[in-house]
Amino acid sequence: MPAPGKLRPVPRRSTAELIADQLRSAIMYGSLAPGDQLGESELAGQLGVSRGPLREAMQRLVQEGLLRSERHRGLFVRELAPADVRDIYVARLAVERTACELIMRGNRGEAVARLTPAVDRLAEAADGGDRNAMSDADQAFHQTLVSCAGNGRLERMAQTLLVETRMCLTVMQDVYPEPEELLDEHRRILDAIVYGAEDELMRLIEAHMMDTVDRINGGARDPEAGSGA
Repeated sequence: MPAPGKLRPVPRRSTAELIADQLRSAIMYGSLAPGDQLGESELAGQLGVSRGPLREAMQRLVQEGLLRSERHRGLFVRELAPADVRDIYVARLAVERTACELIMRGNRGEAVARLTPAVDRLAEAADGGDRNAMSDADQAFHQTLVSCAGNGRLERMAQTLLVETRMCLTVMQDVYPEPEELLDEHRRILDAIVYGAEDELMRLIEAHMMDTVDRINGGARDPEAGSGA
């Protein structure tokens, strides 16, 4: 094992990993929309890469559930039905609840220090009324929340789920919460961490996730429940 402080080579990311990142981003922001077919020749030309690493990257996204393969037809961006949306949020609830438990038993001070500027960024986006900026800040908050748990596997799971969450926004446009409502929900989550209120934190996280499912499916909403993505 190298001595502490000794410089070591920085791991280099493969071309396939970099391509996969670009494809995830294109799916997240709708450049590759649900149902779109991915053409190898066109994508290889746009990205300036050979087909080998492109195929590897696309297979990663198939394994992550962002793309689906149809025999004799090719690869397509997954389309999300209401049942898929529920599955995504139930999975996110499991990941983020576990992350919160780890935070409450670990370094809450570090979590507060990292989440406070994340809430500030959400406040700035809410003031500007930019839905895309709000979605970015909202997801950055949740990505930071999971990161604060210090568990790499949870982070990897959260990454895919957050891309799928962004895909859900096409379904959520008419039910997405108002800026102040969304901001208040995240502030309450942060406050629960600040004050060590674990039971309240767990209640807020569950409400935050499941209320979105109720909105999308047209269910009645508990006024005390959360409302964000």
